[in-house]
Amino acid sequence: MAGKTQRFSFKVLTINTHKGFTAFNRRFILPELRDAVRTVSADIVCLQEVMGAHEVHPMHVENWPDTTHYEFLADTMWSDYAYGRNAVYPEGHHGNAVLSRFPIEQYENLDVSVDGHEKRGLLHCQISPPSFDKTLHVICVHLGLKEAHRQEQLNMLAELVNSLPDGEPVVVAGDFNDWRQQANRFLHQHTGLDEVFTRAYGRPARTFPVRFPLLRLDRIYVKNATVSAPTALPLRTWRHLSDHAPLAVEIHL
Repeated sequence: MAGKTQRFSFKVLTINTHKGFTAFNRRFILPELRDAVRTVSADIVCLQEVMGAHEVHPMHVENWPDTTHYEFLADTMWSDYAYGRNAVYPEGHHGNAVLSRFPIEQYENLDVSVDGHEKRGLLHCQISPPSFDKTLHVICVHLGLKEAHRQEQLNMLAELVNSLPDGEPVVVAGDFNDWRQQANRFLHQHTGLDEVFTRAYGRPARTFPVRFPLLRLDRIYVKNATVSAPTALPLRTWRHLSDHAPLAVEIHL
């Protein structure tokens, strides 16, 4: 019997959804964000700051969906999704989510919060692309605001990546809050992960604040894969939908 083919390409998008609100929570724009995300036609979407549940907002926010935000965003385009709850408060919770057109065989949310401070997680999904005989590992990341916390979280991310089977492709995407540019060298040296914009252009993309991006906070890293067309999406379309610019890339296995 012939073995499965080893060639496969797919598109990844990452964006911080800011819980579905504009900057300073002035307006609820999740329906508009969903429309914009759908135009990218990504096969896998990594989302940060996704609202999982809220008891108060549905009572006074117009257009609040009946489903969770990640289900609302997935709608009919992404058949599988996973959610990792990070921040929990009396009214509800939010965290990271992954939407996928391919089966998510299993997932785990690794708590990487440090010393009881802000809650952070690594959402690790094991995905089975069609006609591909290895597992694709997608890790959706949202790291802390303090540098010492980020370094501990990068260590935990490195442990996770290094624990995966040799040769299996890995995609790590999300909001690293790495304004001092420490993550690239560390992750490359300790895990073999390459950041896709750095590989193409010499440094990560500017993504924050979206109206005048100065800081290179959002990243897409790969291992055991090649990439093409890393793109920071046009700000004229996205600047009112998130405080971070979204990133997309084609990945080839």
